[in-house]
Amino acid sequence: MKGPISFLSDFGHVDEFVGVVHGVIARIAPSARILDITHGISHGDIHGGAMALTRAVQFMPDGVFLAIVDPGVGTDRKAIAARTSVGYFVGPDNGLLAPAVAMVGGADLVVSLEDPQFQLPARGLTFAGRDVFGPAAAVLASGQAEIEDLGTVLPPGSLSPLLIPLCEPAGDATVRGAVLWIDTYGNIQLNIAPEDLAELELDEGDVVAVSIGVTEHRVVWGSTYGDVEEGEAVLHVDSHGQMAIAVRAGRAADDFPLGVGDTVVLGRPSGGARIPLQIIQ
Repeated sequence: MKGPISFLSDFGHVDEFVGVVHGVIARIAPSARILDITHGISHGDIHGGAMALTRAVQFMPDGVFLAIVDPGVGTDRKAIAARTSVGYFVGPDNGLLAPAVAMVGGADLVVSLEDPQFQLPARGLTFAGRDVFGPAAAVLASGQAEIEDLGTVLPPGSLSPLLIPLCEPAGDATVRGAVLWIDTYGNIQLNIAPEDLAELELDEGDVVAVSIGVTEHRVVWGSTYGDVEEGEAVLHVDSHGQMAIAVRAGRAADDFPLGVGDTVVLGRPSGGARIPLQIIQ
């Protein structure tokens, strides 16, 4: 399976790391096309990288998915390639790849990247993106090697998992969830879907109780930011189908004391009554 290389990392753009990986791929496979998903993942943030890759994979073309967020580089964590129905995933086996691989239906073949003929010789062991992952992505994308050529075959279910919390009923017409992601605009994505709120007989147009610790915030469930005044919070279905908290012309992350993984409870406002939202005209 040939195709472009969709590349994600925590390298940033201050140093030469992204450019060097591009260069290594170009030298091995000059015709390979590289699509940069992002290189702005926080350094070493495996969870953030996994979430970004999972959100992006459904919109990228089939091919090779090269993902590098690798705080364990140089340790005994495995470097792997996994074959799926949409192409190959290449990266460290530290949980980074597992959610996206699961989203596309799982892997039918996983190999440990061990064969030195598909790696760059290097005295140091700390730039696996250049020396191991980039070359593997290049030969797979260009068809210069089959995945079985790259190293030892591992059990397909051997990928290190990344546990993503699920929301759960919290009693008294509420659902307990967690923060999955805070984007660059300060919007807060939750692991709660609109269907979870529908089970509480809440719908777009209602005011929802957003409880953080012992504090209850009343936030309107709108369809877009424009349903509230500037500076006001709105609960909405984001572009990935999850409930998210935003502030019109502001940053929800500045107004709500939440970080990734923190608990949020959504439900009816105190008293249990439905409070309809009067949409701004």
